[in-house]
Amino acid sequence: MDFLPITENHKNMNFETKDRECHVINKMSAPMNFISSKSAGLIERDTNGDVLWTWSYPNVSEEERNFFLQKSQLTMTTDGIVPFIYSQWRRNWYYIKTYQVTEEDHLSRVTHFSLVLVTKDFNPEKYEVLCKILCMKYRKTGNPASMLELYLHVLTRGSCATDENGRFSVRDFDVKRAFINSKIKDIVTTFGLETILIYTALLLKKRIAVYYPQNQLEDLLQFIRSLPAFVWHRQNWDIAYPYVELDSTELEDLSQKNSFVAGFTDASIEGRTDLYDIFVNPSTSQITTATHAKESFAMGKLHKDTAMFMVQCADKEDVTDEQLIKEVASKTRELINNLKSLSVTGEDNKQYITIEVLRERKMTPATETFLFSLAACEGLVQM
Repeated sequence: MDFLPITENHKNMNFETKDRECHVINKMSAPMNFISSKSAGLIERDTNGDVLWTWSYPNVSEEERNFFLQKSQLTMTTDGIVPFIYSQWRRNWYYIKTYQVTEEDHLSRVTHFSLVLVTKDFNPEKYEVLCKILCMKYRKTGNPASMLELYLHVLTRGSCATDENGRFSVRDFDVKRAFINSKIKDIVTTFGLETILIYTALLLKKRIAVYYPQNQLEDLLQFIRSLPAFVWHRQNWDIAYPYVELDSTELEDLSQKNSFVAGFTDASIEGRTDLYDIFVNPSTSQITTATHAKESFAMGKLHKDTAMFMVQCADKEDVTDEQLIKEVASKTRELINNLKSLSVTGEDNKQYITIEVLRERKMTPATETFLFSLAACEGLVQM
């Protein structure tokens, strides 16, 4: 465990407290963890304006500390700090909850602090509530040890109880509810028939870059988390990178992915066509296809019919986001089942789609290319 006591509050942590922490940690030999948390850490901004990493469990590398310090927003102006952000980096999800210290808090030399949780799973609602509970305990005591006790209780038992926030249980946060918390109706309303470009990019496992200005970061997070719902049959939120900055650390990670939906607050991303296949700007309701990817986005009657279907569904006032997800999923399932009906038996007795079979159907080049690419993405093409 790393301890970097820089504040007066941390300096008051005596050896008895540290020994108690170590005792609790040693009991972590339980065979099962109820949350997929990998590490936790505290970042603080003191009254001198210095921003420092002050506490970790179990340990965090220097590179990781520098990364999360940058992401915490505390190194920037404190105006307009987004209280809760989340994204993905190096196959881990991170959640950062930030508070401004008040007179009631036991943090006399701190103006703001951020709690960082690093996990393996996507579930913003679950980890925001957990972050809030841990942060409230820290604000009350000024001692990371009290917060650690709650954290370990959740890690090993799946729940914890506090006087301030009641009982927290991981069982209250089903991952499918996190998936369904998507605003795809707003997306279809914003882009209309052009939504088919986003849908096609997701189906064909392309790279999508989305831009929002920094002062709309919360909108960016919501937009990115919503996109994987268009391909509900995969239920893969690991393609989502809600908040990415144009620095080597993050771009190196992103460049290793063949498919993703990534959010940016730097407008220069539009000029980085090497990083995306389509560029989406919800603020201007514009979608741009990179030159190198135009062939993949050639539209045929199938695309137009699907686009009209989504728009008509979204235009109905009584249709909720969850219902629209189900409608699009049903349309996708129908498309894939029709594609499978064209399969032939391979030498291994498995069913495959071949380009020859598609050509026999006398399809337009755009439809033929799209269906064969979709078949490849669904594992229906023999490699």
